[in-house]
Amino acid sequence: MAAVFLSIHPQNPEQRKIAQVTELLRKGGIIIYPTDTIYGIGCDLTNRKSIERLCKIMNVKPHKLDLSFICNDLSHISEYVKRIDTPVFKILKKSLPGPFTYLFESSSKVPKILDVNKKTVGIRIPDHPIPRALVEKLGNPLITSSIKDDDAIKVYTTDPEEIYDDFKNEVDLVIDGGPGGHIPSTVVDFTGATPTIIRNGLGDFAPYL
Repeated sequence: MAAVFLSIHPQNPEQRKIAQVTELLRKGGIIIYPTDTIYGIGCDLTNRKSIERLCKIMNVKPHKLDLSFICNDLSHISEYVKRIDTPVFKILKKSLPGPFTYLFESSSKVPKILDVNKKTVGIRIPDHPIPRALVEKLGNPLITSSIKDDDAIKVYTTDPEEIYDDFKNEVDLVIDGGPGGHIPSTVVDFTGATPTIIRNGLGDFAPYL
């Protein structure tokens, strides 16, 4: 059965539709949704079967899955991160929500979720109402990955209808929240003594250093 294609207002997400999507996530659904950078694919972090299915769709082994969690606010983060020092917390407070993925040492809670000993975890609080409304309603983060295109020139698909055509037989629902971006998030590693930029993306991290 083909996935549902659901339009949700990008600035003022309709609560009825957010409830519909979160209900699907709770039942183990895989969804594609907009962020403040590119469209993402994800599922409920607490649903193991969904994560296994996500790995199959992304064609990665669970232990190779780069964990990124979409969170709603900073209180969410502390559960999955081993330690956040005060100077780092200040950076997070100033820069989030925003187009950044922050890598931290994972807390003991993370391996239990996936039965995989992951030492690091990526944290996202996107500056986009739809994914944050979903996470708030769901009550826990989404585990997420980027939607990539097979076309080497057009690395990230920006048109939700095109994304739907590509994934309609693999996922359960595609949210149309308008055109996506084509530049991914900036990735910053906080596991060392000082923050290190791993990937320069949409977010300018320089002001926070």
